[in-house]
Formats: sequence, C-alpha cells, structure tokens
Amino acid sequence: MEATVDSTAQTDIVVRPVRDVDAEALGRVHATCWHETYDHLISKAALEKVSPKRLAELWTHWAAQGEDFRMFAALANGEIVGFVGSGPARDRDAPRARELYFIYLLDAFHGTGTGQLLFDSAVHPDEDVYLWVAEDNPRAHRFYTRNGFTLDGATHTEPFLGETLTEVRFTR
Repeated sequence: MEATVDSTAQTDIVVRPVRDVDAEALGRVHATCWHETYDHLISKAALEKVSPKRLAELWTHWAAQGEDFRMFAALANGEIVGFVGSGPARDRDAPRARELYFIYLLDAFHGTGTGQLLFDSAVHPDEDVYLWVAEDNPRAHRFYTRNGFTLDGATHTEPFLGETLTEVRFTR
C-alpha cells in the first residue's frame, strides 16, 4: 500500500510500509519527534538522553513484526519525515482489540495532510481502535477527535525517559 499527497510546499509525500533498512532513519526521526513533541512535558536533560541509535534498534524489531502489525513511514523527497504503527491491543483491559501505538510527524510537516495519510494507512475506516496520548497534547487531541475518537475517561501515568507522563485514552 502506498499513498501520496502534494502538500502546500509542493513536496510529494509517499506513505509505504516500514522496511528493515529504514531503522536508522526512523531512529533519527523518532528522536527528533520526541524532542518536538515532549519538550514542554519532559525535562531537557531527559530528552538529551534520547538515543537515535537505540530507537533504530527498536525499529529493527518493530519492522519485523507480523501481519497483525501495521507499520508505515511517510517520506518527503525520499526522506522519512514521520511514521505510524498499530497492532493488537497491549492492555489487559483494552476497550478494543486494536491499538494505535504511535504516530509521529516532524513539525515541519504538520498541517500538510501527511499525518492523515499515515493514520489512514494504519487504521482502517470505521475500525474499532483505541490509543493513549499525552494529556497535554492539544494538537493530537484535535487530530484524533476529527478522526472519530472520544476520550473514554481512562488515564494512566507512564514512565517516560526516567520521568513520568500522564496519558489519556481515546477510543473509536
């Protein structure tokens, strides 16, 4: 499955399945996205410990998951600028059988439709799914609400880079 969009910057975006050879680039983009997303929620010292190399190792594992997992990368001019992943629910008390694990996109590509392309690659239309997102991430909350999700009242505190992050759960 590949999808394309022509953003306002006249950049062709291609969304395609993650490949094992993408691990290094995904690790770099993942680290950058964490800095851009969590800089107001996590200390600078914790964010400085983010290792693109360690994240690349995680991507080597994630890229090798079976068909129940949907992992896609968005590329602009051949360079990875975002990614998404969904698969079987991980929580014992999961409200849905499928979970959207993550969707990250470099700040420069917010508002271009690329995030929607990623989302649509990992979550089928009208599919019952849930996700956890940082409580203080209004942009993400608006995105998920536009895609038919609602807060279900569940929250938890998650260890994140040696600190804690409060997350809220959305379901659809």
